[in-house]
Amino acid sequence: MEATTSSSDSKPEEQQPTDEGADGDGDGDRSMSRSDSGSGDDSLDGITNRVPRCPLTPSLSPQTRTTSRSKTEPPLLRTNKRTIYTAGRPPWYNVTGTTFKEAFVIGLCGGSASGKTTVANKIIEALDVPWVVLLSMDSFYKVLNKEQQELAAKNEYNFDHPDAFDFELLVTVLRKLKKGKSIKVPVYDFTSHCRRKEWKTVYGANVVIFEGILAFANKELLKLLDMKVFVDTDSDIRLIRRLKRDISQRGRNISGIIKQYNKFVKPAFEQYIEPTVQSADIVVPRGGENFVALDLIVQHVHSQLEKREITVRSALASAHQGQPLPKTLSVMESTPQVRGMHTIIRNKETNRDEFIFYSKRLMRLLIEHALSFLPLKPVSVETPQGGVYDGKRLSGKRITGVSILRAGETMEQALMAVCKDIRLGKILIQTNHDTGEPELHYLRLPKDISEDYVILMDSTVSTGAAALMAVRVLLDHDVAEDKIFLLSLLMEVNDQFHIIPGIGNFGDRYFGTDAPSDWCESDEGMDF
Repeated sequence: MEATTSSSDSKPEEQQPTDEGADGDGDGDRSMSRSDSGSGDDSLDGITNRVPRCPLTPSLSPQTRTTSRSKTEPPLLRTNKRTIYTAGRPPWYNVTGTTFKEAFVIGLCGGSASGKTTVANKIIEALDVPWVVLLSMDSFYKVLNKEQQELAAKNEYNFDHPDAFDFELLVTVLRKLKKGKSIKVPVYDFTSHCRRKEWKTVYGANVVIFEGILAFANKELLKLLDMKVFVDTDSDIRLIRRLKRDISQRGRNISGIIKQYNKFVKPAFEQYIEPTVQSADIVVPRGGENFVALDLIVQHVHSQLEKREITVRSALASAHQGQPLPKTLSVMESTPQVRGMHTIIRNKETNRDEFIFYSKRLMRLLIEHALSFLPLKPVSVETPQGGVYDGKRLSGKRITGVSILRAGETMEQALMAVCKDIRLGKILIQTNHDTGEPELHYLRLPKDISEDYVILMDSTVSTGAAALMAVRVLLDHDVAEDKIFLLSLLMEVNDQFHIIPGIGNFGDRYFGTDAPSDWCESDEGMDF
C-alpha cells in the first residue's frame, strides 16, 4: 500500500512591424513560451506535497491598429522568410527555487517612425532564441481625462512629452519581467485614449526587447537595460513615414499631420529624445537596413545568454540525497488495500481498463488524505431534529485544482468527485530533448487563484523539475506557499531518473497511447 501525501515548504517560482502608437512611436508586446515535466523526491508512492502569474507570440505582418499591441497571439512568430515556432520557457530558478538568472533586456530608443519596431523584429528573428518578449512604451500611455481627450481630438495633446507616459507602472512591469516573473501589460485604446479592461499576461523571457521614443528618458528604466540601442534615422525620412502612416491608416489630413509634427513631435525629439543618444551603447544609423550593426547586437546577446545557461533537473536529482524527508511531506499509510492497488497498476500485464479503474480508486484515497491537511474552522449547524451539531468547515475562500499536463489530468475526475464545484487549471510542462530541462509551454489558471488553496496534481514525480516549475508558476501568480498541496501517486527515482521499481509511462497507459513493449520508465516529464 503505497499512496502518499505530503506537504513541503521548498521555494522553487507580437508583432511585427506596426504603426506608431498614439502620436508617439508605439509598437507592441511579444512573448513566446513552452515547457516540460518531471518532479520528485526520494521514494514515495502516492504523495501529497504542500509547498511553498501563455504562450503568446506575434504574427509579424503589418496591420492597422487602434490599440497597443497587447493581445495574446498563437505560439509562433511569422517573418518574411519563415515561421518560427517558439520553444518553451526554460527554468528561471535554481534548485532552491529562487531566481537564478535575469532576462537580458535590450532597450531600443529613437524618434517617432525611426524604425525601432523593424530593428526589434530583425533582432528577434536573428537571435532565434526560444523565448522573447517585445515590450512597447505605447502600452503605457496615461489615461486621459476629459479635458485632455478634447485636446487629443483636436491634435492639441502632446503624446511625445514624458508626462504622457506612466513611467511608474512601466518600471514596475519591466523590473518584474527582468526577474522572470509574470506580468500584466495594459492594452491602450488610442481611439478613446484609455486602457481597456483586459490586460495582456506575459510570462517571463530569456530576452526582453523594450522599445519607445523615451526608452532612455527615465533613470530607473536605464538601470534595467543591459544593452541600450539608439536607432538614428534622418528626420526627413521619419516625417515621410509619419505622413504615409497617418494618411493611409488613420485618415488624417496633411495639414493636421504637419501642424502636430511641428508643434509637438519635432520639438519633443530635439528636447527629450535626441539628447538620450549619449546613454546608448550602440547607435544604429539607417535602422533595419544596417545589417552590420544588427549582427553585432545579435552576437553580443548570444554571448551573454551562454553565460546564463542553467541546469535544474540533474541538480534536483541529487540535491537532497542523504537528507531527511521534509516535515511537510505526508506519505499515505500503506494499508493492504493501497498496496493491492499498487500491485495492479504496476503490473505490466494489467489491461488499460483495470489500470484506469484502480488508478482512480487510489487517486480518490490520496485526495481524501490530502484534504485532511486543509485548515478548518469550527461551525455549528442545526439538525433536522432541531438539535445543534458542532462541526467543521473549510477556513478559506475555496479550493482550486491544477493539473500538470498531461498525466496530472488523470487525477481531475477523482478531485471533482470529492470536491463539489471545484475550479480547475492546467499547466503544460515538457522536457526539452536537447537540454533535458523542463520547459513551460502553456498555462490556464482561474481568476483570483491567489485567494485559493491549490491542489497541484501530477501522477508520478521523479526529479521534481516539473513540479518545482509548476509551484514556481503558482507562486508567481501570488498563491501563498502554504496553500499549495502537491499530490502524486508515486515519488521515487533511481540514478537514471527512472521511477522504481517501475510503472511505465503513466499518461500513455492511462490514455491508451502507449507502445506496450516500449513503455518509458523515466520522468513523467517525458510524457507528451
